[in-house]
Amino acid sequence: MTPPTPAAARRLRALAAFPFVLALVGHLTLLAVWHDRIPETLATHFSGAAGGRADGFTGRTAFIVISVALLVGLGTGWTVLVRRTALWGAWATAGFAGTLLVLLVRDNLDAVDPARVVSPLTDLALAAAIAALCALAGWALTRLVPAGGTTGALAGEPDAPRLTLGASEVAGWTRATTSRPLTVLAALALVAVPVGLVLAPWPAALLALLGLVVGVPGLALARVRVSVDRRGVTVRPSFVSRPRVRVPLDEVTGASVRELDTAAVLADYGGWGYRVRAGRTGVVLHSGEALVVRRDNGHEFAVTVPDARTAAALLNTLAERHGKV
Repeated sequence: MTPPTPAAARRLRALAAFPFVLALVGHLTLLAVWHDRIPETLATHFSGAAGGRADGFTGRTAFIVISVALLVGLGTGWTVLVRRTALWGAWATAGFAGTLLVLLVRDNLDAVDPARVVSPLTDLALAAAIAALCALAGWALTRLVPAGGTTGALAGEPDAPRLTLGASEVAGWTRATTSRPLTVLAALALVAVPVGLVLAPWPAALLALLGLVVGVPGLALARVRVSVDRRGVTVRPSFVSRPRVRVPLDEVTGASVRELDTAAVLADYGGWGYRVRAGRTGVVLHSGEALVVRRDNGHEFAVTVPDARTAAALLNTLAERHGKV
């Protein structure tokens, strides 16, 4: 599959973000209009076995923060990771989440006792119907995004540089690379841990657990060190030696430099982070220059890192000495 052009990728991301912007604006508008009718404590979880009666509750301020964060988080995820063939999914998700939030607020209006609030199953049916209509709209809008074409950065044969070394010379190369968005996300997730522990009830404790699950590996991956030497290619967190990814030198059949724009990252690797796709794996922290290593099993390993050309040149020279190039 050829990746979309940068212009098409921007249009695709805009179309994926649009329904979430609409849902967020509509949600905030209704919260403002209904402000005097929304109780201090809202029923936010309902039991289907009890006819939709409330069995979970959230304060008004916390509900507003959580609901806005939910729409922003879902919108960001879809905008970053959306594929042309899945645009309908972004619209369906926005329609379903936005409708449920509106219905939840409506069910709580003027409630004196939140324990007596009921959310009927028709709410879910209505949200599903709106999601289906939004999915159709997203599917129809797909035609506004060209199917794609090869970008200049990925066209042609990959570059395979060499580094001149004497017969007795040895050399190594290492650089660190950082993802600022992932650093911020990991930091925010870790902040949620003490907040969740202080708040204490099980939903907050779940928030603390989620913060650990997202924050710890996120922080480890946010800044990595890439090394090329006689052992091959090694990628590990900058501050600790484990976990690490290594491509041994005896598995390297060549290395090249590839310029990955956002469209190529999404099309070839499905997004940012540690990526595993059919025939390729990668540590993709940002767009830009990437070291691409071809392995003897036909697969590729890529890592985005500054000065990737020097790394590729040294790796090709070392692999050539090893009899693999």
